[in-house]
Amino acid sequence: MTVFFENIELSEELHKPTRKLWDIYYKTTLEKYIYEKREIVKELNRYGITTILTSPENLTVDSVNKYLEIKSRGLL
Repeated sequence: MTVFFENIELSEELHKPTRKLWDIYYKTTLEKYIYEKREIVKELNRYGITTILTSPENLTVDSVNKYLEIKSRGLL
């Protein structure tokens, strides 16, 4: 199982008001980074690699849920 962490601080930056042109560039770059990370997770799943994209505080819950999902499908 591969675990990817969401960067909560970057996600919070997206919700701040945009005041300058630089802010637009910055937010666009953040959105691209977040999108690419989600695409990596999808691609790994397509190849059968179990992945979790989670925030650090939800790691335990998401890991246990993924384990139960794998167990219920009989993959273990």
